[in-house]
Amino acid sequence: MASLSIAGITKGFEATQVLKGVSLDIRDGEFLTLLGPSGCGKSTLLRILAGLEIQDGGTISIDDRVVDDLHPKKRDVAMVFQSYALYPHMTVRDNISVPLKMRRLSSWQRLPLFGRCLPNSARIRKEIAGEAGKVAKSVGIEHLLDRKPGQLSGGQRQRVAVARAMVRHPAVFLMDEPLSNLDAKLRVQMRAEIKELHRRLGVTFIYVTHDQAEAMTLSDRVAVMLDGELLQVAPPDAIYAEPNDRRVAEFIGSPKINLLDAVVRTPETIDVAGATLPVPTGCEPGTNIVLGIRPEAFHYVDRFAPGTLGARVHLVEHLGSDLFVHCDFPGAGAPLIARLATDRAPSLSIGETVHLGIDASRVLLFRPDGSRLPNREATVTTLRGRA
Repeated sequence: MASLSIAGITKGFEATQVLKGVSLDIRDGEFLTLLGPSGCGKSTLLRILAGLEIQDGGTISIDDRVVDDLHPKKRDVAMVFQSYALYPHMTVRDNISVPLKMRRLSSWQRLPLFGRCLPNSARIRKEIAGEAGKVAKSVGIEHLLDRKPGQLSGGQRQRVAVARAMVRHPAVFLMDEPLSNLDAKLRVQMRAEIKELHRRLGVTFIYVTHDQAEAMTLSDRVAVMLDGELLQVAPPDAIYAEPNDRRVAEFIGSPKINLLDAVVRTPETIDVAGATLPVPTGCEPGTNIVLGIRPEAFHYVDRFAPGTLGARVHLVEHLGSDLFVHCDFPGAGAPLIARLATDRAPSLSIGETVHLGIDASRVLLFRPDGSRLPNREATVTTLRGRA
């Protein structure tokens, strides 16, 4: 096991600055996910950690030892690639054994025929085969050892790639979107297997993905990246409930958070599209802010009453126990989305007006520049408005 320290890492490709002074400390045995959209620099950072790319500035330390000048094989890290990177002409057993053969056999001993005749070669190969078999059994592919990658499903190939990383007993696992090539059902299964693998091994995992479901279900902490910068590093529940930046709030959550332009009426209330929300902000009257409301913060009200918001139904999505109701509402740049329980909301028709209450204690407030405004305790928890 090992801790990592990333200090001021910068990286550019020609005129494009991919990483802009990224700093991050990763604890020994932690499962940390780098989460962000394509092109944000997360895979580049992972490759720098592995030694496959050289940073322009900053340092990487593993267990307080600077590894910037170390060859990848000397960093004691193992990487699982998105493409699996398996050798198509080798069996599963041989693919898993590659790291051990490279480490334990000399260049002469690795020769196909002559190498087997050299002293100790047979003994070392037997030991390697035994270790490969044990690791294969631990990930449930012991019955596939004699097959080649072309004879395997996507999930089986992924297990081979994980086994090849495990057989080295590395101090750090690096995983670059390892589930992106799998179908939805298999991704769920493999998420559970990776989480169990981390629990069993207790090794530091650094996982890269653009899929927030993977990040939220697997991680001890999530590091949200955008445009080469770290926006926030926190446990999954804090990333969702307490984003420190509007961009984090928009990226995390499905459906996306609703964002409404608002104006502070008094230090204790705000106005949004003619409705008044009694949320204390501590800001001066007339201050422009942005109100963020998660879809689940709404609840259905069967008739108009003070403290409800009226919006016109644009689209209804039925998802079993929940309804996602898309509504047209003045002040919203996109349709307002409310997540309502089906047992508490009737069938809704396109074009009708739905009345929504809101849990004002769960709203998020942002400055126009996107930074978070701290919520003060709300004394009233409904949105006052009109249909």
